[in-house]
Amino acid sequence: MDKASASDYIYAKASGMLSRSYIGERAAALFGLRSLSELWAILFDEEVPAVPETLLAKRLEEAAARKFIGEYTRLLSLYDKPDEVLIRLLQYFDYENLKSLGAAAAMGQSERPQVYDIAPFNIIDCSAWPSIEKITRDGELSWYNKAPAVFEQQQLDTELDIQYIEKIYKAARAVRGEEGRAVHDLIVRRYSMRNILWVLRLKLYYKMERDEIVQRLAFLDAADGENDLLAGDALRIIDKNVEHFEDWEKWKYAALLNPHEEGNVWAVDPRWVEEAFEKDFLRRALKLFHSYPWTPMVMVSWFFIKQKELDYIRSATEALRLNMEASSAMEAAGIN
Repeated sequence: MDKASASDYIYAKASGMLSRSYIGERAAALFGLRSLSELWAILFDEEVPAVPETLLAKRLEEAAARKFIGEYTRLLSLYDKPDEVLIRLLQYFDYENLKSLGAAAAMGQSERPQVYDIAPFNIIDCSAWPSIEKITRDGELSWYNKAPAVFEQQQLDTELDIQYIEKIYKAARAVRGEEGRAVHDLIVRRYSMRNILWVLRLKLYYKMERDEIVQRLAFLDAADGENDLLAGDALRIIDKNVEHFEDWEKWKYAALLNPHEEGNVWAVDPRWVEEAFEKDFLRRALKLFHSYPWTPMVMVSWFFIKQKELDYIRSATEALRLNMEASSAMEAAGIN
């Protein structure tokens, strides 16, 4: 299908999918159910698997991810030559696949862990398990060529994250025109905030020093320091005192901070900041979806919106598995 025809069809099809998605007000419907079987029934046409609840929870999360990937892949395949940024979004799952495979190899597991098939856009060969070298051979991840030691996993996962962010940013820059600037800005906003959240967590939970934190951030060019588009905002908060509100009240993202009351003990809450950012990001993505019809932005924003729906499904699944109250589960998932 030529690009114009594909774009027309994709916008119409993706719009219909979003109208049925469990986001916004509809997300609450995922949390008012009594069982995992009921959750399965509203999400899938297939019959509920006849398996114990604990196994059903795992099956449900895997089926939701496969459905998301399948819908996106089918839309992407309508293009004769899709924009690279659209392919890169999907390849996020291969980076996550490699993390899972590396972790299993590090533990000496013989059985291959669950992976998600993104063919024909895959960059690793998961069928080559258990050889990590063969899994990544001849591709951009060929540097990851052996089973890691357990102590190496976290560092390797960080390197995978950084490489993926660099790839998705470069692909976003390649989109031309006004919509290209919008795609670029959305990607920068998302991964700049990921760096910020890394800083907050590493400072608060792991008490890491500045140099240790900087090594874990994703840069476009580390030589640019605080002027780096992806890491600059994160670098500017490394030396802030996480327990002094005065250090944060004029911060660029102060609106995302957890509330402060004069005279009360306060500290930055990374989870609050993340939830506030995710809500803001979801609103932006929904607006951009309709602001740039028939452009790559449709699938970029659709990917992020549906990825959030997947997060909600996982939260609802876990809540039902643990028999949590619906209101508590929704609060934990960041749903009002």
